[in-house]
Amino acid sequence: MDKAELKRLIDTAAGRVAPDLAIRGCKVVDVYSGIVSEGDIAVCGGIIAGVGSYRGNEEIDGTGLYAAPGFIDSHIHIESSYVSPEEIGRLLVPHGATTIIADPHEIVNVCGLAGLDYMLDASEGTSLDIKYMLPSCVPATPFEHAGAVIDAAAMEKPLADDRILGLGEFMDYPGVISAADGILDKLMAAKAAGKLIDGHSPSVKGLELNAYAAALIHTDHECSTVEELRDRIARGIYVLLRQGSACHDLRNLIKGVTPENSRRCLLCSDDRQPKTILELGHLDDHLRICLEEGLDAVTAIRMATLNAAECFRLYDRGAIAPGLRADIVLLDDLSHFKVRRVLIGGVEVAREGKYLPPVRHHSIASVTGSIRLKDFSEKRLKMRLSSGRVNVIGIIPGSVVTRKKVADVTLSADGDFVYDPKRDIVKMAVVERHQNTGNVALALLEGYGIKRGAVALSIAHDSHNIIVVGTNDADMAFAVEQLKAQNGGVVLALDGKVLENMPMPIGGIMSDQSGEWVDRRLSRLHRAALQELGVNADVEPIMTLCFMSLPVIPEIKLTDMGLFDVTRFDFIDIEADKAD
Repeated sequence: MDKAELKRLIDTAAGRVAPDLAIRGCKVVDVYSGIVSEGDIAVCGGIIAGVGSYRGNEEIDGTGLYAAPGFIDSHIHIESSYVSPEEIGRLLVPHGATTIIADPHEIVNVCGLAGLDYMLDASEGTSLDIKYMLPSCVPATPFEHAGAVIDAAAMEKPLADDRILGLGEFMDYPGVISAADGILDKLMAAKAAGKLIDGHSPSVKGLELNAYAAALIHTDHECSTVEELRDRIARGIYVLLRQGSACHDLRNLIKGVTPENSRRCLLCSDDRQPKTILELGHLDDHLRICLEEGLDAVTAIRMATLNAAECFRLYDRGAIAPGLRADIVLLDDLSHFKVRRVLIGGVEVAREGKYLPPVRHHSIASVTGSIRLKDFSEKRLKMRLSSGRVNVIGIIPGSVVTRKKVADVTLSADGDFVYDPKRDIVKMAVVERHQNTGNVALALLEGYGIKRGAVALSIAHDSHNIIVVGTNDADMAFAVEQLKAQNGGVVLALDGKVLENMPMPIGGIMSDQSGEWVDRRLSRLHRAALQELGVNADVEPIMTLCFMSLPVIPEIKLTDMGLFDVTRFDFIDIEADKAD
């Protein structure tokens, strides 16, 4: 803002000059005072000039409507929605989102800093203000191959970028607590740049939580109990109350929110798939849940606005007050939170559920072609076991946690696993797709239920290698090859043919299509997986597999480097006798 613009803003606020826009006769939610008052909102040059009595060059009739600050999602992975930054903006803005704090952890693990650059550039194509954190754990663990390695030295340049608010969730909380040397370097890089550090500390407590907080970890979205919420707030950590498509912690945590601690509580999605957005909404859905659980409306709105703005040092937004950005949501009421109109920087960008600006898509050329396979063929899927007594990954329906189980299976004459249609045990492979290592790791999976064909996908948290599960090697190999041909995504194969698929050319983890298209494809995939392939009805066929290679969630997982026992924190043999 230059001097002339400042003078005009002051003149507008004082009533000497008509505002560019006046929202007239609305009920203004004052998140500073905790009250609702009636008045007109004057906007000048995208900035709120004042609340009072104004007539504007342009006017919006706000009679009967509530004006709230624009909603801020304090932690979300755009990639988990399976759509691009431009498309997530089109989906979220009509629900009142004006700012999101995004952690591009997934695409940076696939494409390195080129993935971050793509996300930054693509975000220019939406009116949604997308602020980014720099992923802190690339790779997430040393037990798998990712697409990049980003150490403290590599962090210095992006941390100096004004578009980066800080370090993303520090998933390696054991490294922080133990003061590991490389971790300390990353923490120091953030501190040197004057940037925030997001947290991730599930179930950490006591002295270990003290150690984590002492590193000035700023936030945590992994709380699931009231006790964990209180422990973190007492140590100066902001708590992000999560309600995503996969993890639903908000109702539990609301019970711990009090008038004394509510200013340290924020709302976040973490992940939000198109189906959830299209059916339930975004932070407007969070606000409804807050009221259902007994929280008052203004406190809930404050958690979605001012608290988030202050936490992430976005001091130009978060409230309706003179001098702040004109990010404004007009609501029917403070019970159902039906969003009528949305303004970002004083420009109306959504009305009656429709996104108004054109969507400008950035080129995806820099993040395509990420499926690189070395020496892969059907024969790489053959097991050579000497004993049929094996360790098995046991799926728990509705959970990403697995059980380590032991089973007796049938082997062929040359030691390969033989699928038995009477038993719910099938072959699973993880195929490395980033570094041309040629790694293909094999294991056995129980509880998925597939009875025919194969399912392959290149969405596999956090390193996103290929996971394929099936009843026969031919369909499994075919599915992997088709996945490469379509630049990643999901493939369902049966009898050497593609049954259903969803190409995801952006890093092999995101579609370049609309959210509605993704929703329709996912519905078709789910239907075919259950009805044609026989996957268990109580298992989410895609998301369940996405977590079968994540070696930080108990008890047992498979990475491209082998079968990993999370409780031992070490690799084990498929043959149970050898592992013990």
